[in-house]
Amino acid sequence: MTEDFLALALNAERHSHAREDADYPQFHVAPPVGRLNDPNGLIKVGDTYHAFFQYTPEHPKKLVYWGHATSKNLVNWEYLEPAILPDSHQDANGAYSGTAIATEEGVELWYTGNYKDPQTGEREATQCVVVTPDMKSYTKLVPPIIGHQPDGYTAHFRDPQVWADPEVPGSYRMLLGVQRENETGATLLYRSSDLRTWECEGEMTFPDANGAFDAFGYMWECPNLVRLSDEVTGEVRDVLIFCPQGIAPDVEGYENIFPCIYIVGKLVGTQFTECDGSFTELDRGFEFYAPQVYARTDTAWGAWSDEKPALLVGWAGNASEDDQPSIETGGWVHCLTSPRQLVLVDGVLVQRPYLPGLPLSFDSEVETLAGSRSWRFSADVEFNAPSASSSDEAASVTFAIGSTGAGVNVVLSRSALTVDRSDSRYPNGDTRTVTLTEEESEHIEIIHDRSLTEIFLGGGRKVFTFRSFLNGEAAGLEARCESGCATLTNVCRARLD
Repeated sequence: MTEDFLALALNAERHSHAREDADYPQFHVAPPVGRLNDPNGLIKVGDTYHAFFQYTPEHPKKLVYWGHATSKNLVNWEYLEPAILPDSHQDANGAYSGTAIATEEGVELWYTGNYKDPQTGEREATQCVVVTPDMKSYTKLVPPIIGHQPDGYTAHFRDPQVWADPEVPGSYRMLLGVQRENETGATLLYRSSDLRTWECEGEMTFPDANGAFDAFGYMWECPNLVRLSDEVTGEVRDVLIFCPQGIAPDVEGYENIFPCIYIVGKLVGTQFTECDGSFTELDRGFEFYAPQVYARTDTAWGAWSDEKPALLVGWAGNASEDDQPSIETGGWVHCLTSPRQLVLVDGVLVQRPYLPGLPLSFDSEVETLAGSRSWRFSADVEFNAPSASSSDEAASVTFAIGSTGAGVNVVLSRSALTVDRSDSRYPNGDTRTVTLTEEESEHIEIIHDRSLTEIFLGGGRKVFTFRSFLNGEAAGLEARCESGCATLTNVCRARLD
């Protein structure tokens, strides 16, 4: 490799107009130029949060780097030089997704190297590592640590999560998404005592799931395992989050090109036990994929707390949907979601917004958000019985994001959420309705950042993420009762501009 890939990226950034774009997010991670996709290598070192991400600065020229942003409060982000460059054989066609692990020497960034033979088209997928003592200088180890997938699997072999095994001190584990040669998806587990020599332990199996995951889609991407203590039962459980490509369950949801789900159980060796085969879509919105949990910097996997929360960040995007207004107006596309604190509540994975740099404060007037294009709003919702004159109508409240006519309306009733962006500037997806329980409809939080909106219902029991390219100079929020009667109480808000 003779090209100076860092110079290419920095040159693209110097000529970027992304941050001048009126749609560029203010408190979400977005690319300095070009394209962003999966969050990678999420880790907190000292008092600094690090977010790496799939980064293509010369988009649509497909040279995939790891971009790098840091923050003290998860709201104000500073962008640094790319940390991993596609400058060796092992990653010539992209430094693909992976995770971080803290070591005594610093931090290791584990990723999948992608190489495609230009003559034969044959793909090589390898598991690679970059080491950094200070989160500023990076050394890539060559050759790859794991140079080939095991027999029985295709080269769709990627997205390593690496962690210190809390149950076997001095041992490490790796979780990988794979495709079997029969074109079904799975995950593989590896083990090591030194992070350099790895033994394949085999597939993760699901002995209590009655075969539900034996042929579940054609590829499992971005697997992440997180251990949580249930707030209701106190039981310690493992949550497996992954993106099974090619599933179409006969239930509500799963409408995006590829979904993201979670299952709850207990990992014992390579067996994911106490899982009956049920699974749940993680986010019901139009744009959400490839989430990752911030790495622990110790081995106390089940000891998350409000002071040391389990934080998840996702990609607010979908594969093959790069045709967005921001390409024309600012030369950039896609962003990451807000961080979300993960908690288990009676076996249900709940996602609570975690933005210490943008705290909510009580304010009974929604109108105080007028003029703001980056804000946070929450309220309890009380649905009253319909009046005699509208006895056939269910009570609902409409939240017009960016004010009436901006192009996005969110309608909340006792039993459903409907998001309608058909009049916005976004070309992919118009209207979606999600069925709610009464508990989920009793509280709403909306986080809006110029062209990204996240809705949290029932304290995070249901989440809906979507891109919201509003019309004109749209700002603020309007709430109005459309039918029946609904009352907002305990209104809180925060605004960034």
